[in-house]
Amino acid sequence: MNRTNFSRRNAAAACLLTLCSTWALAAWPSDDRPIKILVPWPAGGATDQVGRMLAQPLSQALGVPVVVDNKGGAGGVIGTQQFVKEKADGHVILLATSSTNAAAPHLYAKLGYQPVSDFTPVVSLCEIPNIMVVPAKSRWNSLKDIVSAAKKEPGKYTYGSSGIGGSQHLAGAQFKTATGLDVRHVPYKGSGPAAQDLIAGHIDMMLDTGSLGSIKGGLLRPLAVASQKRLPALPDVPTFKEAGTPMLASAWYGLMLPANAPAEAVARLNAEVNKILRNPEIQAKLTGMGAIVLGGTAQEFGRFAASEVKRYETIVRDSGAPKE
Repeated sequence: MNRTNFSRRNAAAACLLTLCSTWALAAWPSDDRPIKILVPWPAGGATDQVGRMLAQPLSQALGVPVVVDNKGGAGGVIGTQQFVKEKADGHVILLATSSTNAAAPHLYAKLGYQPVSDFTPVVSLCEIPNIMVVPAKSRWNSLKDIVSAAKKEPGKYTYGSSGIGGSQHLAGAQFKTATGLDVRHVPYKGSGPAAQDLIAGHIDMMLDTGSLGSIKGGLLRPLAVASQKRLPALPDVPTFKEAGTPMLASAWYGLMLPANAPAEAVARLNAEVNKILRNPEIQAKLTGMGAIVLGGTAQEFGRFAASEVKRYETIVRDSGAPKE
């Protein structure tokens, strides 16, 4: 065969493949049914904020309504249990977190879903380091103040969380292990209600991922961030290591579909969400809430999520959190 003709045929085939791929992406969604982002936490927390940040630009990109549906309870497990029963047609998307898809399998004896096989990874969104926060009126002005007070009166002080297995719960447990302190855990049905009680002074502290708004509003005081480096959004707040208690604790967020979801839905959602994550306005909003923007391929997110299930086995075991 003539080399030139062969090259032309290869080029034509490649062009046809590209056109077919583009058509396949454009063909989903095939109707104007609304797409639902299921957030397995109540409104107001970091997960809810991320979901609502995505909904409008994703709706514009896909040409169909995209709505956020909050289904809170049991550290995100109740909503996730409901999600795995949905049709795998791409019209219900889970905003998965390190709590629901990495920690929960090691915290619940009867979880109701398999953290890997019951899901189709779509795209990684971001990770948010936990921040130790106290009420603005608290007498504590540093992490050392908390450690000193809790050592003097073991069992007196409380920390709130979004529920058993939530990132706040495990971060708080890590803090207890790192310091040897006896502080009591108070679980809520989401980080929003927990933060409200913290602001009101009903609990003493919280390691939270969604408090930047309350911090900037003067309602909460940040004492330390559980990351390698200081956050650009809070340049004057030390890391836990700088504050005298080395500790790392972050929550991650990503989108998943039910098992066996159509490849065209995964590909279209991945492409559109990656575009959204590259938008300077969205990046500014995410970094403004203390997030580190991620993105990437569905395969990369799948490998990461699977590895996190294994990693959290050790985190949960070392935290001493009981299995429910």
